[in-house]
Amino acid sequence: MSKLLAVPGVLQLSPYVQGQSVIEGVEDPIKLSSNESSHGPSPTALAAYQDAASQLNRYPDGSQSGLRQAIGETFGLDPSRILCGNGSDELILMMVRAYVRQGDEVLLSENGFVMSNIHSLAQGGKLVIAPERDYRVDVDALLERVTENTRFCTIANPNNPTGTYITGDEMRRLHAGLPSTCLLLIDDAYAEYVDKDDYEDGSALVDEFENVVMTRTFSKIYGLPSLRIGWAYCPASVVGVVGRLRTPFNTNGPALAAAEAAIRDVDYVAKIRQHNNESLVRITQAVEAMGIEIVPSVANFYLLKFSDGSGKTGSSAAEFLKARGIIPRPAGESAQYLRITVGLDHENEAVLNALSDYMAQ
Repeated sequence: MSKLLAVPGVLQLSPYVQGQSVIEGVEDPIKLSSNESSHGPSPTALAAYQDAASQLNRYPDGSQSGLRQAIGETFGLDPSRILCGNGSDELILMMVRAYVRQGDEVLLSENGFVMSNIHSLAQGGKLVIAPERDYRVDVDALLERVTENTRFCTIANPNNPTGTYITGDEMRRLHAGLPSTCLLLIDDAYAEYVDKDDYEDGSALVDEFENVVMTRTFSKIYGLPSLRIGWAYCPASVVGVVGRLRTPFNTNGPALAAAEAAIRDVDYVAKIRQHNNESLVRITQAVEAMGIEIVPSVANFYLLKFSDGSGKTGSSAAEFLKARGIIPRPAGESAQYLRITVGLDHENEAVLNALSDYMAQ
């Protein structure tokens, strides 16, 4: 037996389980399990990626200057306060490593990006989980659990797997109730899909306070999950601290090039947002007509709930869809929930037809 001693927090973890991507015996299934963009990346991003292949014998730009400048120009942010990483996942990891100590309390909502939980536990943090109300982050429940030992709080906005969001005012109320010694990390992975007047991404709070960070990703609307590239907007003091942890070349050259081109192609992003929002309207109307509860979503996925006692469940619906060559993702501990990514028009219609047949059997 090995005499090696693992870090205690690591032994509390369960391995992350990614969305299913294959169905045995089915060629080219409709994969709607991981909230990827069915549209794929911008043509200009693909061209930039291909051009970068000629430089594979060189290290990437360790300063990430081109991408940081493009992000700054696109969103009106200070490039010197932007950090890029191997997906927003790595950036969350670096924030946790920098600011969570053994025994510190990490405040989380019931739902969200599970890697925040995993990184915090591995670091030795104590997870404090607040329940949600009506499928939304409950700011009151979070504030009730704040103590002098709360050192890190992360909120996904929009949230996953619900697709719901909290308003800018609610996020500010949450921040106001946190200790000044607590870092609030706003995970805005799906922010580009949101078209609501009362929604705010985290950038304004970052500009106003020294203890707020916003993370974003190129894995969703920009269609680049395979390249693992994300970014964070931070106070200058946080950049100075977290920059000490960042490895010299944590983002690869083709990813930097593709992401820079992708973020500049604002027209392409706008078309995907419009298609997504129009698709959600069509899907919501059709699903509700079938008698299935659907949680109002502002992201590129939607959560279905099958009523108790109806004989229909999220898990059995998932198996029915997979028999039709469609891969959704069961969500939560209850068998009643099913999360499905918004796809292309023909993919969405295939889902609706399959759900209709499932409910009719």
